[in-house]
Amino acid sequence: MGRCAHVAKAANESPILSHYPPKVAAAVVIANMIGTGVFTSLGFQLVDIQSPPVILLLWIVGGISALCGALSYAELGAALPRSGGEYHVLNEIYHPCAGFISGWVSATVGFAAPTALAALTFGSYLNSSGVAIDPSWLATVAIVALTAAHCSTHRHSGGTQTGFTILKLLLIVAFSVAALTLSPAEQQVTFNWRGEDATLLASGAFAVSLIYVNYAYSGWNAATYISGELAAPQRSLPWVLGISTALVAALYCLLNFVFLSVAPIDAMVGKVEVGVIAANFAFGSSLGTFMGLLLALLLISTVSAMILAGPRVLHRIGQDYPRFAALARENADGIPVTAIALQSATALVFLWSASFEQILIFSGATMALNTFATVLGLFVLRWRRPDIERPFKVSLYPLTPLVFLIITGWTLTYVVIQRPIEALISAAVVVSGGGFYLIVRPQPPSIP
Repeated sequence: MGRCAHVAKAANESPILSHYPPKVAAAVVIANMIGTGVFTSLGFQLVDIQSPPVILLLWIVGGISALCGALSYAELGAALPRSGGEYHVLNEIYHPCAGFISGWVSATVGFAAPTALAALTFGSYLNSSGVAIDPSWLATVAIVALTAAHCSTHRHSGGTQTGFTILKLLLIVAFSVAALTLSPAEQQVTFNWRGEDATLLASGAFAVSLIYVNYAYSGWNAATYISGELAAPQRSLPWVLGISTALVAALYCLLNFVFLSVAPIDAMVGKVEVGVIAANFAFGSSLGTFMGLLLALLLISTVSAMILAGPRVLHRIGQDYPRFAALARENADGIPVTAIALQSATALVFLWSASFEQILIFSGATMALNTFATVLGLFVLRWRRPDIERPFKVSLYPLTPLVFLIITGWTLTYVVIQRPIEALISAAVVVSGGGFYLIVRPQPPSIP
């Protein structure tokens, strides 16, 4: 891992020895977004909603929400350019306690749990494609290997991420084109709008399904976690967030159109490996198995991106709180190796101890609450600090952040109503973060 250097406080933060170029940040955003959600959540959505146009509308609404959130984050990230994501932003806008809770959420749920889910989906896809190895063991190997890669240097880490992400984009486009043109079966469903579909839009099923979709879109904020390690972040961050999110939204709609076009709905209801199922119907069992293997490779880039971005929050906590100073340790190239190792270890705990669907729901809701508080902070920052330099201002303010807040708030309300257990778990994570802050917060010096 190289020589380690201890970094004590944010005010004395050591300079970054090298930087990630903007293309690496874009790769992190794209890879964080395209992963577990789009390759697993369709089966859960089809349990309650079996209307293809409504399903596609779910992904369009989710894409609009994500783009509005990404543009809001772009203004916040450009105005407050430092690594740490929501932890840094909420710490600056609200109070150190809010930042700490956000960091706690990001460390325990926001990255570790999705890392486990992405790795497990990778293992499940390989297992369904004929690799006779327990998916949990395949996931463990992926997490350990990628952790080692990202504990090396910025060059090796960034090269690993960029390469996997380019491979992911090429495979998605190739799979979609091949499935639509080579599938021997006629289109399984119709995308015509029916009168009864309108009633689904205001239903609890639509709102809860949007949580699955929002989980799939989560990751559009990933570049803000490494903004302090970007070259010229105030100029590049808005473009990275906006273009990457729009590209992913288009790919999500394409993938779900393909899945619904080539495979019968009944075969995908409640199933995790919808990509393998669609490939089998499109290409036959032999070629479908091969395509399933290729789709499994896509998830490697997602695991890699989460292992790269998430530990920067733990790194910031180590800089700001003396009792966690060990988390601020870096190697000779400025990589936060201790934080990376801790997050990966937490992901392994989730991997071996929890169920797939419950983690997906409660982690999706918790992350949505985290981003809701951050986008709301855009209004607070403009009110409290109107004179701060803003190299980028969100378009159509205040409509853009309001769209995100309304959609996210609506879905969170229905999660509380229809999935109370997951909502309570989410609340417990937030409350435990506040309690932990009271224990570890720096104490003011005593007056003699």
